[in-house]
Amino acid sequence: MKIFDSHFHIIDQKFPLIPNQGFEPDYFNCQDYLHSVNSLEIIGGAIISGSFQGFDQLYLENALQTLGDLFVGVTQLPYNTPDDELFRLNNLGVRALRFNVNRGGSEDISHIDYFSRRVYELVNWHTELYIHSNALAEISPIITKLPAVSIDHLGLSKSGFPMLLSLVEKGIRVKATGFGRIDFDPSEAIRKIHSVNPDALMFGTDLPSTRAKRPFQFSDIDLIFNTLSEEQASKVLFKNALNWYRKSS
Repeated sequence: MKIFDSHFHIIDQKFPLIPNQGFEPDYFNCQDYLHSVNSLEIIGGAIISGSFQGFDQLYLENALQTLGDLFVGVTQLPYNTPDDELFRLNNLGVRALRFNVNRGGSEDISHIDYFSRRVYELVNWHTELYIHSNALAEISPIITKLPAVSIDHLGLSKSGFPMLLSLVEKGIRVKATGFGRIDFDPSEAIRKIHSVNPDALMFGTDLPSTRAKRPFQFSDIDLIFNTLSEEQASKVLFKNALNWYRKSS
């Protein structure tokens, strides 16, 4: 089946990295990514800026040029980024702004209301959050009023899952990614989220799975097929993300 890989990282040795919490990842360039997913029917994907890349746009521009028009970028930027730079990045294929609450390396979450609205109004970008779901209650009054928001890795935490589910009811989208990062059964979470909003879930490989307890496995895709019907799985694997990132199939 077709897959739009809604979440993976490119870590190219040609561009500088910023050690994060004492961690510096191994390299994983575009060729490494394509080799890793060679047996999958990848029809596009989203390159996600990591904490170790900070506000660097050069690596992302290079990756988008290398992988081509089927792929989009999700970047980290300071809140006072000039309009012209936002337009430039949008023309290069960037489609979302990321706040990495969990690891840092992005703009501070205190700017999410202003900055998320600004990028949405200027270039129609949505906002992506890497955050433990047990920390969502504090910001839920803000993010539920934003135009478009998604949350990474099923929210990571079992204790915060009820809050995540309540946000799905209010239109928040969720990445079905990083099954090796979470502390609960992904199949149960996928079933519950899909039942609340069939358009909410978007699969991604999370390659190269930096700092995950276990890396992505092809069995993660099988889990989705074993949890949902074929038509439901097609929404999770590619249809929802194509709509979210404004790409045609």
